[in-house]
Amino acid sequence: MQTTFVLVHSPSVGPSTWAPVAESLERRGHAAVVPDLTGVSAGGAPYWPRVVAAVRAAVPADGPLVLVVHSNAGFFLPVVKEGLGERVVACVFADAHIPPGEGLVKTAEEAFLPFLHDLAGPEGVLPRWTDWWDEEDVVAMLPDPAVRIRVAAEQPRLPLDYYTQPIPVPAGWDTVRCSFLWYGPPYDAVAEEAAHRGWPVTRVPGMHLHQIVDPEGVTDALLKLSRKS
Repeated sequence: MQTTFVLVHSPSVGPSTWAPVAESLERRGHAAVVPDLTGVSAGGAPYWPRVVAAVRAAVPADGPLVLVVHSNAGFFLPVVKEGLGERVVACVFADAHIPPGEGLVKTAEEAFLPFLHDLAGPEGVLPRWTDWWDEEDVVAMLPDPAVRIRVAAEQPRLPLDYYTQPIPVPAGWDTVRCSFLWYGPPYDAVAEEAAHRGWPVTRVPGMHLHQIVDPEGVTDALLKLSRKS
């Protein structure tokens, strides 16, 4: 039975950040889906059950799955994997945060919270993620103007407590094959942690949304990392 690649975007951005890779996988004869997580903050905390529900709603009814997560979607991988059951055969963290083996985790470190507090409006809602950074940094990351407009337009404005709500990490989530796809700084330390855990690590040099800029190179790496051999 055909394996489906489940490409999970960070809730800070939107599904178009994975669309080019999904198209590349499909051109090569692989099945791929991109769950839409842009609505997971609607209705207030906790947010992680909506992430799980959105992914489950997007995957086919049967067949093996490869979970690929980007950026802070990595923190949700354990609960998503648990929600999908034994169908998950491999997990790839693409320039993504790696959760602990078990316990609880938040999508922002304590040292980053003052920055977020300063960005939040009076109602505790943050600007769109690309509005956090200087324009030249966003242009460097997304050099194509049409792509930049599309990515910016679909981003949700997340509440501040999205970054402070704890996410459960079920024990045993990392018993399947896990690997790390690294683009570059600031994920150097995360790549080192993945290697320390004994995971395969591959680098495709680029910036944090490199899967949009070089979907073919990222697809090559995902196919390599998801194999058992």
